[in-house]
Amino acid sequence: METLGVTATPYMTLLALSVILLVLQILLQGTLATRELGSKWNAGPRDEGLEPEGKLAGRAARASKNFQETYPAFVGLLLGVAFSGDDASGLGLVGGWIWFVARIVYLPLYLAGIAYFRSFVWLISMAGMLAMMIALFR
Repeated sequence: METLGVTATPYMTLLALSVILLVLQILLQGTLATRELGSKWNAGPRDEGLEPEGKLAGRAARASKNFQETYPAFVGLLLGVAFSGDDASGLGLVGGWIWFVARIVYLPLYLAGIAYFRSFVWLISMAGMLAMMIALFR
């Protein structure tokens, strides 16, 4: 009988990589906002409610927010399939990788302002989460 640590390793790798992607998106958004509003704004309490007005900084902020909206569901599903055993099919793990790769592709599409295809890539990421849900119900 395998221990959970051995069987969960690919899931925990994907989880760690997803945290790196989360941090990179937050850093990108923060860097672009700081470039526009200055380091004094970044270091301060931001009480004045200033928001970057540049297209790139705004897109980075919206892309980061979009990522953060689906990220808790992804983490919950990934842990669920890891701890439930995900059988031999590995559908949950495949779905997790689909979500992850789609989220990587989504960011430059959003930053470039590419409509429709960006939304299609977002739908692919949702298909990945759907695969993870299906794996939970098997």
